[in-house]
Amino acid sequence: MNLGFAGTPSFAARILQALIDSRHEVRLVLTQPDRRAGRGRRLVQSPVRILAEAEGLALRTPNRIEHELTSLSGLDMLVVAAYGLLLPQAALDGPARGCVNVHASLLPRWRGAAPVERAIMAGDASTGVSIMQMDAGLDTGPLLLSRSIPIRDTDTGISLTADLADLGARALLEALERFDALEPVAQDDAEATLAPKLEDADARIDWRRPARGIARQVRALVHRRTAYTTVGGERVLVLEAVPLRTTGAQGAAPKAGTVSKRRDGVIVACGEDALLLQTVRLSRGSGRAMSARDAANGYPQIFATGVRLDVAG
Repeated sequence: MNLGFAGTPSFAARILQALIDSRHEVRLVLTQPDRRAGRGRRLVQSPVRILAEAEGLALRTPNRIEHELTSLSGLDMLVVAAYGLLLPQAALDGPARGCVNVHASLLPRWRGAAPVERAIMAGDASTGVSIMQMDAGLDTGPLLLSRSIPIRDTDTGISLTADLADLGARALLEALERFDALEPVAQDDAEATLAPKLEDADARIDWRRPARGIARQVRALVHRRTAYTTVGGERVLVLEAVPLRTTGAQGAAPKAGTVSKRRDGVIVACGEDALLLQTVRLSRGSGRAMSARDAANGYPQIFATGVRLDVAG
């Protein structure tokens, strides 16, 4: 088929690469315009743009996809993966065989912008990818094909996204090969859950929560909107942490957020059990990641035994 592709992050770039390597022809690539990022606020190209230009593909970076309606009308199908913009009905009607979406969840669970992170934070045992015929709603179209994988205790948002991109690429190619034989199945809206865009509030650690839930938050958000805590106005990013069971400990349990130290890291009391901080990054100093043990030795005023980290309100 003659395909168009719309996507932006690395998840989408992996799927675009699979289409490039397939027997299908990618005639048009759409991605979001360059965005400013980092401390220097430099313009950064999307991974999809970088790949499309390296492959010599026709590329557009519209602020509004309505500007590309004429281009869409010449396609057999538009494949969408983490594009970041909703397609109006006029765009959905443009390609001869419509638009399909590669979504990183088992729809109707986790409709929206952050399905991978939400699945990890919720403690889901599994997730997957859904190949969906698109309609004008937010990930509400009928399903063509789904494939699942387990969520491991070691998975981060980054590692699981990479696994789902590979799974999504395989599922998409299967769906394209079987497209005429696949029967679209309507989603059950009563079973839907939402995965809204990650905000600062999602990253702030509430030490009153169970340690296992905070550990999942850390894994889900690392190097994205990294989980953090504060103490005395200092922001501490938590990059690696593991829960510790404290059941049966002698004496009264310390208040949530209370720090203690041991040789392999910093322990913080939680609403249930405790969290062992292993790797952190401080806003002071070099701003680089360091072991929690080194941070405690270098900045004892932050991680002194008995200090209480701020509890999110």
